[in-house]
Amino acid sequence: MVVPAEIYVHRRTVSKEHLDDLNHVNNVIYVQWIQDIAKEHWEVRASDDLKSKFIWVVIRHEIDYKKQAFLGDEILIETYVGETTFVTSERYVNIKNAKTGDVLVAAKSMWCLLDADTKRPTKITEELRTVFHKQ
Repeated sequence: MVVPAEIYVHRRTVSKEHLDDLNHVNNVIYVQWIQDIAKEHWEVRASDDLKSKFIWVVIRHEIDYKKQAFLGDEILIETYVGETTFVTSERYVNIKNAKTGDVLVAAKSMWCLLDADTKRPTKITEELRTVFHKQ
């Protein structure tokens, strides 16, 4: 039986430091949020043992900027894991306006699992595959 991936959600409010010269959220901030939620999802779901043995590094981002966010907007950042191969895993992130539900940013990232000691790619085991799935 295939267990669906967990959708992990983080809520935040757009503040002044998130804005660019056009007074909307800077694209670089969206990239930071994409990376931050991936890390947070791992930190929340993985055991201390797994976190001590493995680290994830991003190797690719594909980002579609669809709409703008402005000062004071409530934002939902949603993520889930897609297809996993031998050493890589797809991660999807949707950044939405919490009030309207409009997708502001849609991203797909590829992450590689590394051994924490050697910093070399390592096999994604079945145990690791299930970290991001509903229990």
